[in-house]
Amino acid sequence: MERKTGILAPALGVLVLTLAGLTPAAAEYPVAGTDPSQRPVGAPRITEVVRGPDWYERALTGISQPYPPSLRFLEDQGNWYTPFIHPGMPGYYDLRGWHVQ
Repeated sequence: MERKTGILAPALGVLVLTLAGLTPAAAEYPVAGTDPSQRPVGAPRITEVVRGPDWYERALTGISQPYPPSLRFLEDQGNWYTPFIHPGMPGYYDLRGWHVQ
């Protein structure tokens, strides 16, 4: 039985070789995280955390006062991503009413 490869196999080979030629050399880009005990030279640092009233309003959306003590973690929340201040799933799971607004 003769196998037909058509044009797909040669075209795929040309595409792979073309993309390989366009990829920059690995030495041009530093690899982060190879030594976790050392901070990379020139890595950005967070020097201050800025949270305005709009940040707190968003973080406390759908929560009524008095705020529970478990929300004190917001005082220590830095400039990193937290899913707590973003809408989650709609419908039955939208306990804080993010999708109603």
